[in-house]
Amino acid sequence: MAAFMRHGVFKTGQLVSPKNVLTRTYATKAEKRKGIDRKVGPKIDPRAQSLAAKGFLRAQKEYTPPADVQSKLENIFKSVLGSTTNETKLDDIQNKFKVLIACEAEFNHSVPNSLLHTMETLQDVRNFYNTPIDVRTPLDKMRNMELPENLHIQYDYHRFHPDTDTVFGGKTAFNQSNTIVTGLKYKGKYPGYIQNQKIPI
Repeated sequence: MAAFMRHGVFKTGQLVSPKNVLTRTYATKAEKRKGIDRKVGPKIDPRAQSLAAKGFLRAQKEYTPPADVQSKLENIFKSVLGSTTNETKLDDIQNKFKVLIACEAEFNHSVPNSLLHTMETLQDVRNFYNTPIDVRTPLDKMRNMELPENLHIQYDYHRFHPDTDTVFGGKTAFNQSNTIVTGLKYKGKYPGYIQNQKIPI
């Protein structure tokens, strides 16, 4: 949204009109003289790129659509554009700016900069504000799932300590390896210990 405002407003405060915006062409001048015009390639899904680059721990804000999201969107579209049909296009940059600002104020959820170009019709705006955003990792989601009986997930890892793990008399399979907890966050939760066995030479 910040990029929308930064590129959509001049220093004078006037919004950029479609007449002032230069459209990008994908063909060179020589190709145009020959009558060749390249087609615009398919749109790249920025969410898929972000998922592939950063994994699941992306900096996103959680969002759950309210129960009356449809009626609120209808009121916004009617007050700003005077139309509520899904096919209504957001060609005018001023109207598009007003609609998205009103939706952000109503739902406390804004369209990210990477998705502004996809908001072409009112149907696109409806789809965006009807889509929940869950910031939990797949491992955290499994806590509330009904898992198969033969599947058990240990969410908190277990550290061996001879004082608490007495199944085999406090003996570990790695009798020459020390367990040292260096992190301040887990130092009190997982106590470490140092093996007393001497390493044979």
